[in-house]
Amino acid sequence: MEGAAAAARLGTILRHLRPRTGAAALTTFPASAQIASVKHPMEFHYTLDNNLLTPEQRHFYDENGYLVIKNLVSGEDIECFRNEFAKICKKEVQVPGLIIMRDVAIAKSEFVPDQKAVTKIQDFQEDEELFRYCTMPQILKYVECFTGPNIMAMHTMLINKPPDSGKKSSRHPMHQDLHYFPFRPADLIVCSWTAMERIDRSNGCLVVLPGTHKGSLKQHDYPDWEGGVNKMYHGVRDYNKNLPRVHLVMEKGDTVFFHPLLIHGSGMNRTQGFRKAISCHYASADCHYIEVKGTSQENIEKEVVEIAQRKYGVSTPMTLKDTWMIRGRLVKGDRTNL
Repeated sequence: MEGAAAAARLGTILRHLRPRTGAAALTTFPASAQIASVKHPMEFHYTLDNNLLTPEQRHFYDENGYLVIKNLVSGEDIECFRNEFAKICKKEVQVPGLIIMRDVAIAKSEFVPDQKAVTKIQDFQEDEELFRYCTMPQILKYVECFTGPNIMAMHTMLINKPPDSGKKSSRHPMHQDLHYFPFRPADLIVCSWTAMERIDRSNGCLVVLPGTHKGSLKQHDYPDWEGGVNKMYHGVRDYNKNLPRVHLVMEKGDTVFFHPLLIHGSGMNRTQGFRKAISCHYASADCHYIEVKGTSQENIEKEVVEIAQRKYGVSTPMTLKDTWMIRGRLVKGDRTNL
């Protein structure tokens, strides 16, 4: 009897395990291993996964080419940078290799009477106080999301946008930063740009064309502006002016990170004060230099080399690559290539 009962139970179990057909057939669901194999995680093309950026932030940068991080740099640090800039303008501090730029139309200086206004300083890598901005841990941890762990500070600027004279020369034409850089790949380059005060449309905030980082490097030239254009302020020759624009309103200490192909610029400063921001372009030390002769960057190479030869008093042939190799500084990791 027991053997017959056991055989009956086994038969019942086997009937349940046998595939059914028709309306009574069981619906099958994939096991967890199968689910994992068919679900594709979101792929990000412009950022690296180091557990800092959220998926939403990575997606935003992928789609738009920029990302604003609020209150990243303290007010105390910004005041230190502001004070150092004032010392440079007053010639209390001499910085080797520094480039001081003045507005073509502004006669009134912020700090020194009878001098044209300083609108920008570049290449402050030899100024210990200002270069401290480029090495701040809170900046570099975000930079690493774009460049990876080996990080070079390639280009430094403190922008001092003056009150416009009425000739609109305080504008910066729409441009792509990659126009100035003879190194690639573009996706391993990023700019960190920090507002040193509240910046909005009244004092000439950054204007960006979201998504243009997905395009190619365009031809740049000096725009044909009636009031004149400041030296080295090249602009994109041809782009779709109907593309939506975003004006980046930023508070003091806010920092925007953006891709070197993102088309951007800034408007006039309609206030009576000088609008300040500090920035650094970073690149992965794994990047490589390229030859720009015969490309759309040949015009900027000629201009930069002429300035460098006058600045350093040399007549020997130079290339755009040479001018950048002088400026680059390792700020994290290993100097693998650049």
